[in-house]
Amino acid sequence: QVQLVESGGGLVQAGASLRLSCTASGRFFRTYAMGWFRQAPGKEREFVAAISWSGGSTTYTDSVKGRFTISRDNAKNTVYLQMNNLKPEDTAVYYCAADTTSPVLADNDYDYWGQGTQVTVSS
Repeated sequence: QVQLVESGGGLVQAGASLRLSCTASGRFFRTYAMGWFRQAPGKEREFVAAISWSGGSTTYTDSVKGRFTISRDNAKNTVYLQMNNLKPEDTAVYYCAADTTSPVLADNDYDYWGQGTQVTVSS
């Protein structure tokens, strides 16, 4: 069983930055691919970014490329999402997720999810 706890959300103005953190329980974090997802009110959950076990591979949805950066610190069992130049359309609950069956980025099946952290961007 893996527990994921997100933090770092908040209310900011457009153009501001936030850094989300997600800390995982257990000893095998370094073997998991990790992802960030978000869900805006009335919309389906969407993929935001993902990172391989080593941090050597990352991928992003087009709408956040150049503004968001995913990273991880395996010594701290933590994955981060640095969000710069935030826009009102980034407003959502952000979730981190772990694919405990694969360390690499390839059709990942995320089997553990955090509870989410709210990000609200005002115009």
